[in-house]
Amino acid sequence: MQLLRLLVLALLLGAAIAFADPAAPNYDVVVYSGVPCGISASIAAAREDAKTLLIEPTKHVGGLNTSGLNTAETEHMLKWTFGGIAQEFYTRLGQHYGKGGPAYYFESGVAEKTFLAMLEEAKVEVRYGSRVEKVEKDGARIRAITLSDGSTISAKVFIDAGYEGDLMARAGVSYVWGREAREEFGEEAAGIRFDKTPRKATTVDESGKLLPGLSGWARDFHEAAADRTVMNYNWRLCFSNDPAWRVPLPTPQHYDRARYRLLENWLREQTAAGKEVKLTDIIDLYSHAPNRPDKKEVNNKQGAIISIGDFGAQRDYPDADYATRDRIIAEHTDYTLGLFHFLATDDVVPEKLRTETAQWGLHKEEFADNGNWPYQLYVREARRMRGAYVVTQRDVQEDRHKPDAIAVGSHFIDCHHVQRLALSPTEFINEGRIWRLGYAYQIPYRALTPKPAECTNLLVAGAASYTHVAMCTYRLESTWMMGGHAAGVAAAFAAREGKDVQAVDIAALQDKLRAEKQVIDFVPGQPEKFQSPKEVEF
Repeated sequence: MQLLRLLVLALLLGAAIAFADPAAPNYDVVVYSGVPCGISASIAAAREDAKTLLIEPTKHVGGLNTSGLNTAETEHMLKWTFGGIAQEFYTRLGQHYGKGGPAYYFESGVAEKTFLAMLEEAKVEVRYGSRVEKVEKDGARIRAITLSDGSTISAKVFIDAGYEGDLMARAGVSYVWGREAREEFGEEAAGIRFDKTPRKATTVDESGKLLPGLSGWARDFHEAAADRTVMNYNWRLCFSNDPAWRVPLPTPQHYDRARYRLLENWLREQTAAGKEVKLTDIIDLYSHAPNRPDKKEVNNKQGAIISIGDFGAQRDYPDADYATRDRIIAEHTDYTLGLFHFLATDDVVPEKLRTETAQWGLHKEEFADNGNWPYQLYVREARRMRGAYVVTQRDVQEDRHKPDAIAVGSHFIDCHHVQRLALSPTEFINEGRIWRLGYAYQIPYRALTPKPAECTNLLVAGAASYTHVAMCTYRLESTWMMGGHAAGVAAAFAAREGKDVQAVDIAALQDKLRAEKQVIDFVPGQPEKFQSPKEVEF
């Protein structure tokens, strides 16, 4: 009889579990994307005793900071604005390098180990290798998300920390991408922007067709007009010319010499004019790794005739499906490998430049499980939410005080070129560049919140509610971490109190952030504009 009772109880318990509410939250807070913003958000939420899950679509956390971008960007920011989890991260890096304070320049591998240690200490659960496929909503609330591995995850509050805003988009939240027209928000730097200096190089082939890398004719574009294209993307490679560390660059799988005709034409003109071309005329090589002269960070060079930014290839990326995104990423890889292959091997390239290029290869210490190639393409901008408040150029330069401040930004308005346009068969012009000295400005909490009618339990700390011009001040990993920190605390508050994210007590949130050393207030005596007589705005 006792055995029978136990069997009946077991069956009843099993039935209760089977018929339990499938939408009951598995977690208090779920953060999508393990970029620095998402890492910061996850740690902040977990430290508030929220049961937190971080979902990272790749096999590595850290975004660009663990994929070749090894600077906090303090060279163009006001250091007093750094605080909170971001400053804690840089301070831990400083401890690793034996510094008495924070290290704002570092190595990708060291950054990843530091991020992982911080996540583990905060007891954040991390899940790798799955993308968000579908979002299930009940009215304006997210009930659950379905991942590409078929699993379904529910939470009280969600945070989209990703560069692309994929969770946000699937949740039905309003967003844009590309560039607003100047008149939409009255932004002086908005829209199409032609460089002042044309470049000399043949722009068409023998049949008069534009060469690869040119998006069109300048006459078909209008200054200050809206445009769907975002700033260019590139790989941030880690290079070495030290034979002890150098790994030869792979041969491109799909090499098309015609892609480099514009560069070929320019090199011919330089040679005919008796001008020497160095590799650093084409790419930027940074010495960011502390005490490691064998490591160089490679970046797109703004002033180059052609560099590792694959102009035009990024156009469809922001709102594309995953298969299209993967093709675009592969296209950037082929372009980058092809560029270095051309420079190192093609007879049209001056011998001295060929020899110089051939000295360089990938650094064998970084990204060892990925053929020494970075994990993450440098997606400088993609989607941007249209949330409860849209931050504009005026907000980052003039109207810089906000009652719901959750962090202080200070980077320059910095937009890389967007595209390359032909002026004539012998001239072209780059388009899209912005460079304005930075001001300290308060980032409003409303820029992280969707409109209440669209979603009430989602915070968007990555693809935040900014115009293109203003996003150029927010799109730094250090600033994204500050936004993530605030989002993590706010999400934990909302989950614990059963509130909509729009109804979080701002004063309580600000008090908590101050206690955690996040900088949210202007500091008397500290400069509010970056002072640099060497910088020229354009």
